[in-house]
Amino acid sequence: MKETSVKYPFLSRDVKIYEQDNGHKIILAYKEGGMVNVSSWVKTGSINENDKNNGISHFLEHLMFKGTHKHKAGEFDHILEARGAIVNAATWKDYTFYYVTLPKGENNENFNLAIELHADMMTDPVIPDYEMGAPFDVNDKNVSDKRERHVVIEEIRMRKDQPWTKVYNATNNAMYTSHPYKRDVIGTPEIISQVSQEEIMNYYRTFYSPKNVTTIVVGEFDFDEVLEKVKKEFNWGERPEPPERNIQPDKPVQNTVYIENKANINSSFMMFGYLGVPACDLRNLIALEMLSIILGEGTSSRLYVNLVENSDEHIFNMIDAENYSFRDGSNFFVQANINPEYKDKAIDLIKSEIEKLKDGITERELNKARKKLKSRFACEVETVSEIGETIGYYMTVCDDLALAEEYIPICDSLTTKDLEETAKKYLDINNAVISVLVPEK
Repeated sequence: MKETSVKYPFLSRDVKIYEQDNGHKIILAYKEGGMVNVSSWVKTGSINENDKNNGISHFLEHLMFKGTHKHKAGEFDHILEARGAIVNAATWKDYTFYYVTLPKGENNENFNLAIELHADMMTDPVIPDYEMGAPFDVNDKNVSDKRERHVVIEEIRMRKDQPWTKVYNATNNAMYTSHPYKRDVIGTPEIISQVSQEEIMNYYRTFYSPKNVTTIVVGEFDFDEVLEKVKKEFNWGERPEPPERNIQPDKPVQNTVYIENKANINSSFMMFGYLGVPACDLRNLIALEMLSIILGEGTSSRLYVNLVENSDEHIFNMIDAENYSFRDGSNFFVQANINPEYKDKAIDLIKSEIEKLKDGITERELNKARKKLKSRFACEVETVSEIGETIGYYMTVCDDLALAEEYIPICDSLTTKDLEETAKKYLDINNAVISVLVPEK
């Protein structure tokens, strides 16, 4: 077993990374207090899906809680929640993760039980047909089954009615040519209504391989004892190697793409989308994060001050900017809710504000963005669950926890010129997708 250490910022001890011969990584992080967090991150999400099984990662996430050979469906949640635990999971483009946060209990009783149950769920899910629900015709209005297949489909339908989901999906789909990121993580009713138990289990066996899984434990505990406990409970048996990734990142569009859709709404929703840098390109990623803060985070941002607070016309109801990081390239978004009659003017005003970033970052703006990012990073080591999530992100999306050591030094080293150069390189209007959702009438 290979062992490495990382001097994780703000933690009193080095984080230990143990890689077993089967590829399963176990990470132990020390955080004083009575709470512990146990999580497992799987390197699969919509990035490993296609047009025929889109949504299978998210559906499997739901079904992983439907029992093992040792525990019936519902027991896992019932046992741990009775001990004060928060139990949940999430699926995104690059990963799926499952976690338990709870008090350690007397003599670590709750802690040890959480590791046992969590490992059992990760390595031995049953996923019975009667918990999934039978395949059905999604257009049949008479089906009233309440099992998990229908729960997920109802979730999909609820999201489809949301204006922000509509405008985001249109933007996201157009930003990519062939990369799996172009698909909606949650999938479609047509696919979820038909996917079989055999397909689900084949997907589980293919991607939930020990080589694809990182288990993270955060809290105040003896590292040797917990390491042995995790190794003992995670019995993977014989699992195939996960398939090699052969996905090429997409390049940004070369000419501005404009998309306009209609919906039964009263105001208009607008989004500008740009493809950025891979998550492991930490320097440029942090620069884009700083630009998103300067441009559109909070009431002191340029977009809010110039287009909302100091505007003589009521064009924008809200406007902000965000940067999302992914393994194969980040997404930089500007999103706004506007008065429909000012659509064209709103687009021109946003274009102008983005252009101004390229030759006019002030020291004051840089320092504000730097302070925000450093404060945010420090806040992410305040709780065991936040530490677990941050470590999981670096290990799963970046393949390198050591990048966490570089975050603050890079923040401190960036200059106004660096940010202006990043804006010129990644926020060219020719590389933008502009999606607008307007009222039908």
